[in-house]
Amino acid sequence: MRAAYYEQFGPAEDVLTIGEVDTPTPGPGEVLVRLTHSGVNPSDAKSRAGSRPGVTNPDFPRIIPHSDGAGTIFAVGEGVDPARMDQHVWLWNAQWQRAHGTAAEMIALPAGQAVPLPEGVSHEVGATLGIPGLTACQTVFGGGEVAGQTLLISGGAGAVGHMAVQLAKWGGATVITTASADAADYVADTGADHVLDYRDDDLTARIKDIAPGGIDRAVEVEFGTNAALLAEVMKPMGTIATYGSAKAMTPELPFGAMLFKALKIDISLIYILPPAERAAAIARLHAALTEGALKPAIHACLPLTDCVTAHNMVLSPGRRGAVLLETV
Repeated sequence: MRAAYYEQFGPAEDVLTIGEVDTPTPGPGEVLVRLTHSGVNPSDAKSRAGSRPGVTNPDFPRIIPHSDGAGTIFAVGEGVDPARMDQHVWLWNAQWQRAHGTAAEMIALPAGQAVPLPEGVSHEVGATLGIPGLTACQTVFGGGEVAGQTLLISGGAGAVGHMAVQLAKWGGATVITTASADAADYVADTGADHVLDYRDDDLTARIKDIAPGGIDRAVEVEFGTNAALLAEVMKPMGTIATYGSAKAMTPELPFGAMLFKALKIDISLIYILPPAERAAAIARLHAALTEGALKPAIHACLPLTDCVTAHNMVLSPGRRGAVLLETV
């Protein structure tokens, strides 16, 4: 079968190869999925580049990247219900701690990681639900229901933020989100109540004007950069649900201000989400999709042969939605 893979860390154009590899066979408890789409995430590109702290060499001799994807079950291993044959599915953690991800025509993985797609949901949408969808859902609902609360969601134009805004509105929250000025109309289409320019010198004051009582829950993509602002705008006992801090990986925190509001910092790493929480997030995602409340944005859908372009694109500023590869 055809796949994209790398054997050493480095720039995408230097290390990514498209070639023939052995088609996997499903083991006990596994399914073999004929993939149609592979979801490319910033974490995939950063892992390929070798930017994980303390990791100097790939974990496996050859890595087929990407944790997200969608397709159809082509074969089942021992112990898997044969009725799952031909089932349309989306995948999570396909390449987490494994050598074989979704940038290929086929993948074998544990049956529980191949989730049946709800009726009417396309494979393209399914390929966005793993990292972006589950992260958005967990950061919005990880503390429970949000009806009647005010949420501040940073990066509303990003793949996670865009879905988080939609999910929070569906959950009954008042939503304030930030984005660049040129993305304001795009983000407003999600139904956000207020869209603010994250570069605004008066951003803190503007948030306080909208929510004088404070923010109940913040969904934060750049925790270190925005820690001081969050300390000012959060409600006492509020929660900062963060999933990223790429611009400041060793942030300095205004601990005094956070202490005297007793703020909670809830860090999400969707790869290690416990089973019960993952199942709850999947159920919420499916419900939002079925009700038409969630419409994941897709920035680009490229052929597998353009894997290098996809890796560079997913890290480029101005991206609006997910980057996918067609694997068929």
